[in-house]
Amino acid sequence: MIRLWKTLVLGTCLVTAGCGVTYTSPTVKSQSAGAEVRVVDLDAQTVLVANRAPYTPKALPAAFFQQAGGGQLRGAGALPEAPYVPNETRKPLELRIPPTPPVEAYRIGVSDVLLLATKSGGTTIEELSGLLTAQNKRQGYTVRDDGSISIPDLGQVMVAGLTLEEAEARVFQALVENGIDPAFSLEVAEFNSKRVVVGGAVGSAKILPLTLNQIDLSEALTASGGVQVKNEEFASVRIYRDGTLYQIPLETFFARPDLQKLKLQDGDAVYVDTNYDLDQALAFYNSQVEVIQMRQQARSNALNELQAEISIRSAALNEQRTNFQSRLDLGAEKRDYVYLAGEVSNQSRVALPFGQQATLADVLYEKGGFNVTTGDPSDIYVLRPSSNPAEFGAVTAWHLDAGNAINLTLATRFEMRPNDIIFIEEQPITSWNRAMQQFFPVLINSAQQAVR
Repeated sequence: MIRLWKTLVLGTCLVTAGCGVTYTSPTVKSQSAGAEVRVVDLDAQTVLVANRAPYTPKALPAAFFQQAGGGQLRGAGALPEAPYVPNETRKPLELRIPPTPPVEAYRIGVSDVLLLATKSGGTTIEELSGLLTAQNKRQGYTVRDDGSISIPDLGQVMVAGLTLEEAEARVFQALVENGIDPAFSLEVAEFNSKRVVVGGAVGSAKILPLTLNQIDLSEALTASGGVQVKNEEFASVRIYRDGTLYQIPLETFFARPDLQKLKLQDGDAVYVDTNYDLDQALAFYNSQVEVIQMRQQARSNALNELQAEISIRSAALNEQRTNFQSRLDLGAEKRDYVYLAGEVSNQSRVALPFGQQATLADVLYEKGGFNVTTGDPSDIYVLRPSSNPAEFGAVTAWHLDAGNAINLTLATRFEMRPNDIIFIEEQPITSWNRAMQQFFPVLINSAQQAVR
């Protein structure tokens, strides 16, 4: 028994004396393989100095910033608004005045009839015999579907979309080019290309052509036999224009001259109606609604084409992003890394993020931080090798004393650089504990052998 006791005492002495021999704790030293190590305590000023080290984070591929959308509809205009349907409840009629159309010269259109007059006598009669015949018989030239008129001895002359003055210049040019005396006059004999429709509670529904002078609302109603309503209180004049239904209460219409002089434009449909005669009003709108439906169908088709194009683009972008992610997972893409060492929860390599800076707190706590039981919060280091070849591998050890928890705020501002090493020293008691763990089995084994 005495022999066992002596053996235990001797082993304990050996453990005490041999801690530094059997177990070596990693630590930051001022010299390392001949390279200078500078230990700099972190504070608000030194964090700014450390962050001055140049570094631009790697950027994600362009596929991550592109969108599949951005195409344009083809062959479809803006979606028309739904027509207003009269309400049968008795309530004040809402005044919705259409915008005033721009004042511009009449432009010749398809189906218009033009009258060309020339002077008689001389060689002009012989050269323009066809023209004079047409004049004498009061025959005009109808603008065809392609926008031209066909004049004998001149051929086709494009006049659609031109003002009367521009059309005269076009005919003048054609006469001169064919060597014919350009003395003539041109006028519109029949206006057939532009019109407005008037219906509802009027003397007679009519289609009124638009001539050189713009027709106003009062003139259109008068030309249709005037308004025929029994009770003006509930009657209104509705104007359907470009997919939108405007409304003028009849009492307001008669009280305001400016509304009576409201100019109409090509394609307007004027309907005089009361709140309660819905069937007749809806029947009048049906012809216009069919046009809207055709436009909506065209727009729907264009939207479907655009959706298919977006789907193709989206699939291509997703494939590029997936390929990039696969290359990252396989290590085929070059990344910037920092390293965790010492008493951290997980010693590992951490990739710096794309497109933004990472801080000491980001990297450290993303991997679980460190265990204060074994790690010394007052000795947290960021080891940063110098990038200057003239310094022969000098290392700066940026020291964070997190024993004061307030200093952890510095970790949220300290920016990481590629190849930084985050190192946390162990607690002093941890070194002793690990040495004991290594020697204790040896001590027991030695005691057992001594007893034997």
